[in-house]
Parts: sequence; C-alpha cells; structure tokens
Amino acid sequence: MLAATVSLFIASASLGNLQAADLVIAVPNWPSGQATANILKVAIGKNFGLTADLREMGELNAFSGLESGELDIHPEVWRPNLDAAIEKYVDEKKAVVLAKRAVAAWQGLCATEDAEKAGIKSVKDLSDPEKGALLDTDGDGRGELWIGAATWTSASIERVRALSYGYASNLTLVEAEEDVGMAAVDAAVATGRPMVFACYAPHNVFELHKVTRLEEPAYDPARWKIAPGSDPLWIEHSKADVAWPPSEFHIAWSTSFGAKHADVAAFLEKVDLTPEEVTAMTYALQVERTPPADYAEKWVAENAARIKGWAKP
Repeated sequence: MLAATVSLFIASASLGNLQAADLVIAVPNWPSGQATANILKVAIGKNFGLTADLREMGELNAFSGLESGELDIHPEVWRPNLDAAIEKYVDEKKAVVLAKRAVAAWQGLCATEDAEKAGIKSVKDLSDPEKGALLDTDGDGRGELWIGAATWTSASIERVRALSYGYASNLTLVEAEEDVGMAAVDAAVATGRPMVFACYAPHNVFELHKVTRLEEPAYDPARWKIAPGSDPLWIEHSKADVAWPPSEFHIAWSTSFGAKHADVAAFLEKVDLTPEEVTAMTYALQVERTPPADYAEKWVAENAARIKGWAKP
C-alpha cells in the first residue's frame, strides 16, 4: 500500500511538472535554432517569470502546432523555404505571427577547396559524369551530394533544383541530419577528397573550412516555381533552375499566445540577433559541442542588459 501511494505521488508530481510550463518553444534540428530556442527559454524565464518546455518538432508540424495551441513559439522560420506555410497560417488564417525583424541569410551549394581545384566551380559541372564521379564515396561510380536533413523544406527544394538543373540523374542526393553532413565535410577536407554539399549562411562551416559557393544563374522569379506542399507530387511539379532567392529567418509565435502574453510578443519583436552571433552559436554547438542549455545560460548572462532592453515595454 505504501509503495503504491508513493508511486501515485511521484506520478502526480511528474504530471504536475508537465502541466506547470507556461509555454512551449519548438526546437529545430539545426544548431542555431536549438541555441535560439534555449536562449528564448532562459531569457523569458528571467524577464517574465514564465517557464517553458522545449519540444523537438519539424518545420511544417510546428506551424500546425502553433495553430492548434500545442506550440507557442518557433525560434527560426526560414524564408522562402516556408513561404507556403506562412501564406496559409500567417496571412490567411491569422493563426501565427511572424516577427518583422529578420536575420539575413543565404542558401545554395558549396564545394570544398579540393573540389574546386578538381574543376567543380559551377552548378553546370555537377552534370558532367567525369566530375560527378570525383564525388563518389561508395565506389558505385556516382557521386554523392548531401542536400540536408529529411525534415528540412530546403532539402526538398534542393531536390527540385537537382531535377531542374539535370544533375539528379548523375548524382545520388543524400538526406541526413546536419551533424552527419558536417562530419562528412570535415572528413573530406581532412583527406583531400572533393565534396559538394548544400550549405547556408550564417554558418560556421565558412569559418572552419575554405569552401566556395558554386556559381549558378542568378535568381529569376520566372524560373523559380515551387508548387504548393498540398500537391502530393509537388517536387515533380516544381521547377527551379536558378539560384535561391534572397533568404532570411524570423521568430514566430501563435496569435493566441501573443494575445495572452502581449509583453512577451513585444519582446520577441525586439530580438535582434546578428548573422555573426548566429555563426557563433553554430560553432559552439556543432564544433565545440557545447550543450544548447549551457550555451543559452552563458549567452543570456553575457547579454543581460541587452535582453532587458528587449523586455522593456
């Protein structure tokens, strides 16, 4: 009887802890998003006295969660990757608010120094079977190209670009978590093996290695046609044989959360991270292996005055 009572007490306490959180913040599966999610958790706790749960969640599921109330804040919403979701949940349904401030970003393809020396300088080179074979790592004669994690919208768009440019028939497109992709870049550089991979900035890879962006035709909206995700064959029905458009990312939160906590929503509007800070976050988490929670505690302590400025009415 005593054991059962103790077990019931522990279970009740655990349930109470789960219910105690005042808000839920999404945690993306890339370093800067993980760092920012933790920074927001710590900063909101210190300045508003609200507790937050962190929840790992894919990009599209996060928008659905913001609408349903399962989620309150998303720390890093990329554009144009998620423009269709933004149109649906922000513009049409008014269920999500996107911060007006944004961090300027870039997306594309990068080559290691050895790949560049081997003659791979342009996206056109990826369609050359001989040059493509230089990227082969498993001995099948076809090169491999890491395009991002399977849950990233950008990975699907890179697949569209590969089909549009034509090198999808020449290369194996690899989807894997970012840790795996970046470890492959580290190994390629260390062994002098040419490698081409999907890349984005701000990111520490440009600080860590000598990599160059592949040349490709400038962005042209007439040639960048991404079908809506509601189309089950949207990849096949899309076309993008030009460079990515200018990119950026924003913090987002649910409209209902903003109405309930207008002070926190105003705080989120003022968060003004720089590309250099985002690069430092990525380096700390990915290279130095600093736990996101530890990084956030230190970052918030070092930026206390600035954060108080964000929190002022």
